[in-house]
Parts: sequence; C-alpha cells; structure tokens
Amino acid sequence: MGKLYVVGIGPGGLEHMTVKARQVIEESEIIVGYTKYIELIKSLIKGKEIFSTGMMKEEERCRAALRLSKDKVVSIISTGDAGIYGMAGLVLEMRKDEQVEVVPGVTASSAAASVLGAPIMHDSCNISLSDLMTPYELIKKRVEMAAQGDFVITLYNPKSKGRPYYLKESIEIIKRYRKGHTPVAIVKNALREGQKQQLFTLDSFDDSDADMLSVVIIGNSQSFVRNGIFITPRGYKL
Repeated sequence: MGKLYVVGIGPGGLEHMTVKARQVIEESEIIVGYTKYIELIKSLIKGKEIFSTGMMKEEERCRAALRLSKDKVVSIISTGDAGIYGMAGLVLEMRKDEQVEVVPGVTASSAAASVLGAPIMHDSCNISLSDLMTPYELIKKRVEMAAQGDFVITLYNPKSKGRPYYLKESIEIIKRYRKGHTPVAIVKNALREGQKQQLFTLDSFDDSDADMLSVVIIGNSQSFVRNGIFITPRGYKL
C-alpha cells in the first residue's frame, strides 16, 4: 500500500523547511513537482525517482502523483504551504481511495513578514492577483472588501508581464480606505537567495520591482514603521 504526501517545502531554503517535510521527502521513493521546485531540494532527493513538469502542468503532476502512490510512497511538493495556493486542494479534489497526507510549510506571507518585522500580527488575509483561476472583477472585489474591513493584506502574484497594472489598481482601491502614510512593503525572494525588501507608504508606493517572485504587504490603519521595522500592533496596552 502506497501513500501520497502533499508537502509544503517553505520558501526554498532547506533551513526553513519543517522537520516533518524533510522526513517525508527522505522517506518517499518518488518526488513529484514543478521543475524549478525540484531544483530547490535536489540535495535531499539524490537517487530518488523524479517526476517533474514545467509551468501550467499542475493537473498532470497531481494525476501522476496519485497514480504512483497506489503502491509507492510519493511526495508532491509545492513551495510555501501546500494548502495555500499549493497542490493540496487539487490533489484532494482528484483523490479517490488513495491515502493522502498534507504536510504544511512556511507560506510566502509568513516568510516575508519575518523579514520585515511583524506586519501581520493582527487580522490579515492573502489575496492572489493572478486571474488564471479567478476573474479579475472578483479579485478586485476581494481587495476592496479586505481594505474596507481593515485587514492587513498580503498580495501574492502581484505583477507579471501579462498583468502589469493589477497591482497599481489594487493599491488605488486600498487607498480609498487607508491613509496615505499606511506602510506598504515589497519582499522579493523571501528567505532565499536574492532576497530584497523595500518599504513605502501608500502615497509613495512604487511597483517597479514587484514581480511573480514577490509579495506585497499593506498595513492596516494601526500599522507603522519604526527604525525600519514594519509593525502592526495587536492591541497590547504598553
């Protein structure tokens, strides 16, 4: 009897992978994943059977992982957390009688927050600006509702060549509900090689360096920056 682990490998650096994630990857006979993600863990998977595909082949990878797991131990990997824009949902939708276990990891918003300080200490939400799976009008509605509700907002997939204006438009929506001095940060390659962070306000925000390897964190009405550290207070009486 085989088993399929759906594994979040975190931001990409092995030192930020959970003990459980490393354990199940080492236990697995077959590793399934996007080619670039396989590269991130190549030192852990020497000698293992690999099934990898390029971008936009998520369904193919999930079908292969489920098929292979009928009589072998398999890990299908995602960066970040497998249940946050990862493979967990698709695997479980496709699953029939296969044995599946989801192994969580450090998601991009948590990784970026640790670089910046403590920007998501209070109520927050993640919104992807990719419209491959979600209509853009619905994305904009979600951005507006989150801004109106005073959530700290993390924007995943903020900008690509095919979507050069979505981030700017989202910032303009948020500005209707937040003051101009509200802190905003771009973190690129959080906790991995090439890490870069930038701090702005809503009024000074510049999206020039934002891309698909970045996340953008917008503070709530109480967020502030002190000595270069982005903080959202939880409400303790100091």
